[in-house]
Amino acid sequence: MTAVSRRFLVVGAVAVAALLAAGTATAWYFGLIFTNPSVRGEPVEVPEQAVQTIATGLEVPWAVAFLPDGSALVTERASGRILQVRPPAVDRADAGPAEVTEVARIPDVAAAGEGGLLGIAVSPDYATDHWVYVYYTSPTDNRIVRLRLGGSPEPIFTGIPKARNHNGGRIAFGPDGYLYVGTGDGGRRENAQDLATPAGKILRITADGQPAPGNPFGDSPVWSYGHRNVQGLAWDDDGQLYATEFGQNRYDELNRIEPGRNYGWPEVEGTGGEDGFVDPIATWSTSDASPSGLAILDGRAWLACLRGTKLYRVGLDGAGAQQLLAGRYGRIREAVVAPDGTLWLTTSNRDGRGDPRDGDDRILRLLPDRIPG
Repeated sequence: MTAVSRRFLVVGAVAVAALLAAGTATAWYFGLIFTNPSVRGEPVEVPEQAVQTIATGLEVPWAVAFLPDGSALVTERASGRILQVRPPAVDRADAGPAEVTEVARIPDVAAAGEGGLLGIAVSPDYATDHWVYVYYTSPTDNRIVRLRLGGSPEPIFTGIPKARNHNGGRIAFGPDGYLYVGTGDGGRRENAQDLATPAGKILRITADGQPAPGNPFGDSPVWSYGHRNVQGLAWDDDGQLYATEFGQNRYDELNRIEPGRNYGWPEVEGTGGEDGFVDPIATWSTSDASPSGLAILDGRAWLACLRGTKLYRVGLDGAGAQQLLAGRYGRIREAVVAPDGTLWLTTSNRDGRGDPRDGDDRILRLLPDRIPG
């Protein structure tokens, strides 16, 4: 540690101690800075040959889910379209373009603010039942419907509070065959602690929208609560669930999710060390991250970051964080592992918050075995 670093820590500690002695709210805030370090990590240079652009010119692509044949279904938040993307072979020198076809459109999508056509999941039994599940914002609520491509949507779970922001939207089938749903607090922070509403929760439901057997609160879809806005869900090889969560002004989170546990919002943002609340594995400054999609690959979490315009790679214990693709493609929305072991990303530069100078929204394919570290 340099002399300057030691001086900064000493001065900071003295300042915090003085403020604590005064008992001010400012002391509480500065205390958070020292207990919630951003795990920015070291930048890793991703070589050009490790990234392939396989589709461009999309309208705010949001989520990706794969069919048994290896093609992908991609939602467009603003248009309400579901696209089927048939990628070129990984070993092709010229990776693109992929074959992109519209295969469905959700008719009543209300794409205002952060709402619209959001998450998508493919039934584990797709080969026999052909069900596709989507989460979207309707004129009245956020809801989950299922459909067969070419058919009409069938609502299975409705009444998730909607707002211009904090709509959540990620859905994914877990290793147990049940559908997990990440919701937001719908712009009302008190929802996160209220077990009577699905807002600000991770839900666990059956394929027809009922509370799944074994849920921690009896006949309730709630799996965990105290969440502000969950947009990333992924499992490790042991079946452990992890989630990303948007913070308000200070700390974004990566959480290890356990049934029935309270993750603190709005009482705690980031690490609080308080009884009754689960602290995150890792935190980031909201300007460094704003994580949406989450993938777990090779024993590490990969976080797609919007405001941070990068991809974070970090150990499942929160250690060894690295920054990838920083500022290279703009806002990164989705990160998902493909059946062939590659990582698919989507960008959101034309979602009303991005910079169009970062280019058209696109789908990227990342080849992890070509990335250092």
